[in-house]
Amino acid sequence: MRAVSMVVMASLLAGSAAAQTFSEGPIAEWTVPWEKSRPRDPGVAPDGKIWFVGQAGNYVARLDPKSGSFERFEIDPGTYPHNVIVDAAGNAWYAGNQNGMIGKIDPRTKQITRYPMPDSAARDPHTLIFDRNGDIWFTVQNGNFVGKLTVATGTIELVRIPTARSRPYGIVIDANNRPWFDLFGTNKIGTIDPKTMEPREYPLPDPKSRPRRIAVTDDGMVWYGDYTGGTIGRLDPKTGAIKEWPNPGGKASLPYAMTSDDRGRLWMVETGLQPNRLIGFDSKTEQFLDPIAIPSGGGSVRYMVFDPKTRLIWFGTDANTIGRIDVGRIGTGTT
Repeated sequence: MRAVSMVVMASLLAGSAAAQTFSEGPIAEWTVPWEKSRPRDPGVAPDGKIWFVGQAGNYVARLDPKSGSFERFEIDPGTYPHNVIVDAAGNAWYAGNQNGMIGKIDPRTKQITRYPMPDSAARDPHTLIFDRNGDIWFTVQNGNFVGKLTVATGTIELVRIPTARSRPYGIVIDANNRPWFDLFGTNKIGTIDPKTMEPREYPLPDPKSRPRRIAVTDDGMVWYGDYTGGTIGRLDPKTGAIKEWPNPGGKASLPYAMTSDDRGRLWMVETGLQPNRLIGFDSKTEQFLDPIAIPSGGGSVRYMVFDPKTRLIWFGTDANTIGRIDVGRIGTGTT
């Protein structure tokens, strides 16, 4: 771990380039001013700004939704960041998907602190999430690990997943501070006991299932989208019971980005359809809401995050936008 003052911030008070360019009903999108950079995986900061990464553009950036302005933070060449989350102090933590590290940007000092993986096989940190203690759990897709970074010490523990080439992907934390994650290379959902660091796998009924993103609801249920099967599924951690429902778009829907809100509703994006479609599923009634097209088309919406303070979902698209969904306007007759 080392901290250096090598960040160069390019501030774009971008005027028309940063203006909100797509809007339809409860969804609004802003065009990112760096073309074809694959903006993705936003995180909400305490000040309301939205951090995101440009995976293809090799940058970390943030959007001020009030002004429409963007700031770009230059990072190490060859990082190709995959995901960013923001802590209570406003620091942005990002996954170095091609250089085997996790980085932290202090937006006040413009310093980067680097946390390299302790095993060179963990070459591609993928998706990060804070647990209830403020530590970071993360997946390592092709390295086949799930890891934990203890923020106070900077130490990283890696847990190798028993199933080879299982491709740990999306990850969430439940109310008991336990991580749950998709094993996208196989038909399994995984978890790790945070006390013993022992992994456990839950097979899904269909051997062809490929869960990609994951969510939890307040009742403790674990939800996933089956990317190849075109379903939303529910795992009961207490019994291991699994139930699945076909998506509105069917097997061709390719559900990708996924999150849950504070009303027990699940949200996914059907990326097999163009334009991509947002679909909602009420876990209490077990009913789907009417699909809503992503105004920009989306290309692929790969990740979403729900902000309980504002009741907004944020996402990035391969159409080079950062988007916002007002879930309070969905299912209330105001869409």
